[in-house]
Amino acid sequence: MKNLKTLLAAPIVALAFTAGPAMAESEELIDAIEGYVMFQEYHGATIRPEQIPADQWENITIVDTRDAGQYEEDHIPGAINIEWRQILERRDELPTDEQVLVYCNTGTLSAQAGLMLRLAGMNNVRILQGGFTGFKEAGGFEANARAQEAAEEASE
Repeated sequence: MKNLKTLLAAPIVALAFTAGPAMAESEELIDAIEGYVMFQEYHGATIRPEQIPADQWENITIVDTRDAGQYEEDHIPGAINIEWRQILERRDELPTDEQVLVYCNTGTLSAQAGLMLRLAGMNNVRILQGGFTGFKEAGGFEANARAQEAAEEASE
């Protein structure tokens, strides 16, 4: 894994996401990404709002990866705004010793941000499945309690 982190340093990852098909010819990069992906758990980097108890949200660094206008309009309380395209250049602003949760509107752009951070060696990053839309639909910070109540009612 150490060789992978060296190979997939932030500039290379950023270039891979912006250069497009030109990077497809880099077999070394493709092999490194393939090796990284093979060791990841299915859904290992994602988490649903229902999986986070209300009292745990304060222990998570929440990053809204949408643009500043969308963030200003509405966001998860306590979230900081780092647009997904800036995530690698601003990764030093993120903790490495606690969970970091990235989200966008539906999970698409934050998945890219999360992948870039994880490829850059930040294994403490999770992607909010369903994004901000899913967070609101699930009940926000109370999603976990609502899911537990629903499970209890279903088992009765």
